[in-house]
Amino acid sequence: MPSIKLSKKILRAAGRANVQYGLIGEGDKILVGLSGGKDSLTLVHLLKHMQRHAPFRFTFKAVTVRYGMPGERYDALQAHCAKYEIPHEIYETNIFDIAEETIRENSSFCSYFSRMRRGALYTKAAEGGYNKVALGHHLDDAAESFFMSMLYNGAMRSMPPKYRAEKGFVVIRPLIWVRERQTRAFVEENGIQAIGDEACPAMLKKVKLPHARESTKAMLERWEREMPDLFKQLKASFCHLHPNSFMDERFLDD
Repeated sequence: MPSIKLSKKILRAAGRANVQYGLIGEGDKILVGLSGGKDSLTLVHLLKHMQRHAPFRFTFKAVTVRYGMPGERYDALQAHCAKYEIPHEIYETNIFDIAEETIRENSSFCSYFSRMRRGALYTKAAEGGYNKVALGHHLDDAAESFFMSMLYNGAMRSMPPKYRAEKGFVVIRPLIWVRERQTRAFVEENGIQAIGDEACPAMLKKVKLPHARESTKAMLERWEREMPDLFKQLKASFCHLHPNSFMDERFLDD
């Protein structure tokens, strides 16, 4: 099998998260959402590395959700998975066609397709008897979601390393302590052809794309230039919550 290089920073961050949160263990059967982007590609190669080196055994399968949109092809992604012996399946859906009828007025197409893709993965996991579903979200995603939720929705929430879905399996984020720039460097240094935003169905819809995430990303990039330890502090903050210091009456001391 051809070699692939994962940086020590990625391996160290993912290893610490796995120890801290118990994300992957003996006997796990994991379904991995593989869009073909830099983050999910990093994730499947991380799991392949773990299979070879971790002191426990687990299995995983990568699943790519096909939206059913015109010109949607995953030939290069399928060839990549075959080359590196990554179990892979294309899951056929008609998400693109039903979007016109089911999306709510003024809703974000990007958020809609993300929810529908997640639902398809959950259905596939339940049908296949998987006990865990792995997603490729990283620390930048968690930080962006936190500030988007607070600034645009009036709530304080982010992305947990793991949670139990209604269907019974556990959803895990093995890259939660990894930075986005590290996943970008991974695909560039290994010469991997990653799929970008051009594969998002929202690009084919004549709608105004949401600005919240891009604005939040730009804001965090600006802050990080001024405060180089920004994400280090954000990570620490996410691990040390004091809910009784806010104004939610559910957490106030009597």
